[in-house]
Amino acid sequence: MTIEKEMILVLDYGSQTSQELTRKIRELGVYSELRLPSLTNDQIKELNPKGIILSGVQADETEDVFKLGIPILAIESDSEESLLKNFLFDTCDCKGDWSAANYVEHEVKRIREIVGTRKVLCALSGGVDSSVVAALVHRAIDDQLTSVFVDHGLLRKNEGDLVMETFKDKFKMNIIRIDAEDRFLSKLAGVKDPEEKRKIIGNEFIYVFDDEAERLKDMDFLAQGTIYSDVIESGADGGKMVKSHHNVGGLPEDMQFELLEPLKALFKDEVRAVGIELGLPEEIVWRQPFPGPGLGIRVLGEVTKEKVEIVREADAILREEIASAGLDRDIWQYFAVLPGIQSVGVKDGERTYDHTVGIRAVHSVDGMTSDFARIPWDVLEKISRRMTSEVDQVNRVVYDISSKPPSTIEWE
Repeated sequence: MTIEKEMILVLDYGSQTSQELTRKIRELGVYSELRLPSLTNDQIKELNPKGIILSGVQADETEDVFKLGIPILAIESDSEESLLKNFLFDTCDCKGDWSAANYVEHEVKRIREIVGTRKVLCALSGGVDSSVVAALVHRAIDDQLTSVFVDHGLLRKNEGDLVMETFKDKFKMNIIRIDAEDRFLSKLAGVKDPEEKRKIIGNEFIYVFDDEAERLKDMDFLAQGTIYSDVIESGADGGKMVKSHHNVGGLPEDMQFELLEPLKALFKDEVRAVGIELGLPEEIVWRQPFPGPGLGIRVLGEVTKEKVEIVREADAILREEIASAGLDRDIWQYFAVLPGIQSVGVKDGERTYDHTVGIRAVHSVDGMTSDFARIPWDVLEKISRRMTSEVDQVNRVVYDISSKPPSTIEWE
């Protein structure tokens, strides 16, 4: 997908820094896309880049691309910033006008052209990505949009009510809430593999939308909050497969909608910038990142209602205490997981054999890489004490001190 005619194409020949390079170009005000070098010359011509950067290139792999007559910069490792600027602005004569405002203006026009007089169904989860999609599509086509909020029973504490209050009451959008907890939990019964869980949840979302579309009639498009890191981590656009995202690898082949994914080219920080540009309140734009499969992938192994309730209550305590300590805007993402470990403990003077809760907190920009957050010991102590005393069946709390890579941010 090309957002602007002014675009720099990054071809990834296996460099560890290709994604960071793509982001750096955007930070300099020029739109860029990361792709695999398997693109043919005809496909590159369709993208119409103003310049091509070969990232981690080997000399004997590039002969064909030079035939295009497009400015090319080959980089074997990190570039010093001046070289990149010279290539973008002197060699390629880029204007450097890539911005959130520019993006919103372009996407509103593009959505109107694609949709015309037809109708769009928006997959609204209440997270940052789907909220920005809903606001963007709503700006473009107003009441041609109907947002469907599927409450799959895997949301954080009180989140469903907050979604309805925000979008129905404050933004006056057409929004329908569907209580599908039993439906999702029955599909997940007995399933332990994380990839299978993601795909089941992704499929079920679409089937719920199919059912709702039949009732609503004449819904042609499904708008969803796929972002660039989802695409890359699912093995497309120059990335290696890390995990299936419910809205990339988990879509059924017999889906009845055309997809509308206006954030598919944006990293997480760019999505937030677009949200601010659209006038969304900060409490939505800066909401904790939350995966589409929800708590279904924060309960490791089989998902049950009881386990979901344990991790939901533990997560609520964690978020409350992080905010109380004034760390909620300093830490990029933090959440509780239920790793499926039970151990011996003592509660009220009696032996227990209860669950362990894991705490995950990381610093990141877009989720592509991360480092664990150094939460003060006194804050962790308070969190642990509250979890073990206030959450039923929890007698132990552990803190995850691994970074990405080699770990992922989510545990599944």
